Amino acid sequence: MAGEDGIVSGMAGRYATALFELALESKAVDQVQSDLKAFDALIASSPDLTRLVRSPVFSADDQAKALAAILDKGGIKGIAANCLRVITANRRLFAVSEIIRGFNALVAKHKGEVTAEVTVADKLSDARMDEIRAALKQVTGKDVQIDVTVDPAIIGGLKVKVGSRMVDASLRTKLNSIKFAMKEAR
Repeated sequence: MAGEDGIVSGMAGRYATALFELALESKAVDQVQSDLKAFDALIASSPDLTRLVRSPVFSADDQAKALAAILDKGGIKGIAANCLRVITANRRLFAVSEIIRGFNALVAKHKGEVTAEVTVADKLSDARMDEIRAALKQVTGKDVQIDVTVDPAIIGGLKVKVGSRMVDASLRTKLNSIKFAMKEAR
């Protein structure tokens, strides 16, 4: 079973594992992943949709009606759409982002890929993304998918997390280290 190796756990992990196994059995892993990515992008682009997904104030019926319209508008069909409907009916829509992350982790493991979470202060150019991907491939020995998060609070530099390893080369962390060292020197 896919979930036995500890990649995903908890309630979201059970949904992600079930979805992955169903997609694998149906030979629709790439389609399901594409549909989930589209749904995740819709959530990220709409504060109203984010509120609908996360707020317990909305009834399951309200969420189901809204979800049906969103799935139609987004062109999301098949296994992914059915899974999202089940998640909504079971009042677990609040965990959809975690379920999608778990599904993507299972797909990456199945394909022999590694996912790196990269946090930067500004959007990266394609050339810079390729440099980071090549460096991470050299370190891990595997193909690397990169999830980029833009966080201006880190000021500059970047943070990279691959599995349980993390490298924090952000300017903010360096400045905080200097600040702490100066306090200790007093």
